[in-house]
Amino acid sequence: MAEERAIELRHIEGNLFVAPATEQVADQRVWMRAIGELPDDPLVHEAVLAYASDYSLLESILRRHGKGWRTPGLRAASLDHAMWFHRPARADEWLLYAQHSPSAQGGRGLGIGRMFTEAGVLVATVAQEGMVRIPE
Repeated sequence: MAEERAIELRHIEGNLFVAPATEQVADQRVWMRAIGELPDDPLVHEAVLAYASDYSLLESILRRHGKGWRTPGLRAASLDHAMWFHRPARADEWLLYAQHSPSAQGGRGLGIGRMFTEAGVLVATVAQEGMVRIPE
């Protein structure tokens, strides 16, 4: 999961690729950037940010339940995804993706994410509803 990706992710609370979350919390923060320099076209940066926004947002739902991507029987899928761009940003520079899950129950969860530049400027907001099924 962490190799040969177009986007570099650095989880502040630790990633969920190998082990489940140690605390059942609804929040996580991830530093992210495109691997390699991108052209100066703002539309390319928006497209890459839209692509990258889907990488980890459902993880805030997994954290609420103390689960990780290797949880036996886990099934997850995006049901819908929306994104609002507030101001231009470079996808090849570090952005902090602050994520929160206000609701996670009945096999569905909602993730809300906000992307900030290193200077703390809000550049985009993301919402994603996902199906997350975990066998009991």
